[in-house]
Amino acid sequence: MSSAPGGKARPNGPRRRDRHGRGMRGPLAPSHVPIARSRSERFDDFVLDAVDRLKPKWGGQLSAVEFAVEEVPPADELIDGPGRLSSDPIPFGRVQPAAGGSPAVVVIYRRPLEARARDRDTLGALVHDVVVEQVANLLGLSPETVDPGYDDRH
Repeated sequence: MSSAPGGKARPNGPRRRDRHGRGMRGPLAPSHVPIARSRSERFDDFVLDAVDRLKPKWGGQLSAVEFAVEEVPPADELIDGPGRLSSDPIPFGRVQPAAGGSPAVVVIYRRPLEARARDRDTLGALVHDVVVEQVANLLGLSPETVDPGYDDRH
């Protein structure tokens, strides 16, 4: 028990009443409103949109491909040897070809792309281009073949 002002004893724990109407605050926006989505959720949506745009033409080849998002490239992709950073630019994605019983995987790195993009629209276009480049790499084609609009943006 602690002593309240005026010498009265009060039990430890939360107060039983809300003196000024300042109860627990709720979220600023309901969860179904787009503003409530996190950066990573919005990024995932960009990747899914890019894949959906490719499916009408490449759906058969992409049906067995998994698409994943990782925050940053693993350290082994950023170093040349013990204690030496690679002189290559930071990768935006990578392709892991199918092996054994595992499917092919296209991985897109979120943080390098977010750092490169100026705004949300630029990020969406950049994500689409990286997905196109990785799919082209996987299929052994040029990015312009995978998405004819790719050449217009480069």
